[in-house]
Amino acid sequence: MGKRIAVVGAGAVGGYVGGHMARARHDVTLIDPWPQHVEYVRNHGLQLTGMTPQERHTVRVKAMHVCEVQSLSKQTPVDVAFISTKSYDTEWAALLIQQYLAPDGFIVSLQNCFNEERIANYAGWGRVVGCIASSIAVDLYQPGHIKRTGPLGGEKHIVFRVGEVHGRITKRAEEVAQLVSAADSAKVTTNLWGERWSKLVINSMRNGLSAVTGMSGGERDLNDMVRWVGIRLGSQAMRVGQALGFQLESMQGMKPETLARAGEGSQDALAEVTEILRTIARERSDDQRPSLVQDIMKGRRTENDFINGFVAAKGAEIGVPAPLHTALHELVNRIERHEIKPSPDNVANL
Repeated sequence: MGKRIAVVGAGAVGGYVGGHMARARHDVTLIDPWPQHVEYVRNHGLQLTGMTPQERHTVRVKAMHVCEVQSLSKQTPVDVAFISTKSYDTEWAALLIQQYLAPDGFIVSLQNCFNEERIANYAGWGRVVGCIASSIAVDLYQPGHIKRTGPLGGEKHIVFRVGEVHGRITKRAEEVAQLVSAADSAKVTTNLWGERWSKLVINSMRNGLSAVTGMSGGERDLNDMVRWVGIRLGSQAMRVGQALGFQLESMQGMKPETLARAGEGSQDALAEVTEILRTIARERSDDQRPSLVQDIMKGRRTENDFINGFVAAKGAEIGVPAPLHTALHELVNRIERHEIKPSPDNVANL
């Protein structure tokens, strides 16, 4: 018998992955708080698109509003629950779904930042698996419609990295990797925490920067001034991660130490990183925008407390300052409070 899968937070990433798992004939239920999104999926199916015609699919998948989750008590227990909410919604999502797990069921954090501990506070460490979505670039742009605005990874770039908190390879981690491979390439990693921080470095040098400038991903990385700020952000985040003891991974072709040195003024490292970022920018869709920009455009709360704010806080804890992250975090907060408007001028003095 196949596994019963629930996806709590069927937004851009959760909906995209959940939709593709359903397309692969897995038993998937999407759970989301946006009524119009849930109703559209119920009535018309989930519309998935990408950068090629082959990525266009209409997927029939079960969808449930959060207020209906109590009905799971009368159904087959959930074997694998993916949490794909914003980081600030992790606790309630974990509390919501953990009571409907099968005896050997578990929760997968398919999110940004470090949320495994928050989930473990409710479900226990033995019921938590991590999954990093690396460079997936997706957008829930209207109810029931999710588009991928970056190219598929495939063998060229492993998108999903699944890991246990203790670092060992297990059957259930391999099972999760097989499930998410319906959406793109996947692997099991023994370095969950290093993968997590490496993804955080990428997010911290891109998301907030696009939010305060109003730029798309391509515009941001092709602009000399803004790209330089991003490289410096990446460098500071790398140094904090190294000081924390993480085994950092190569990020889209950028070696950890090369990125760190690039932001510190090494000309050979800067040239290498600049060329990588320019190349990636040219491969993106023109309307690719990081999640923080999407949130700003929709009037939603961003999760920058868990990106630039998190880097700054961790750096302060261990005495490795990350002042650029502190400054950018405050700029994002000011954008959210409508004190300033997105503009490249916002980062001119950084």
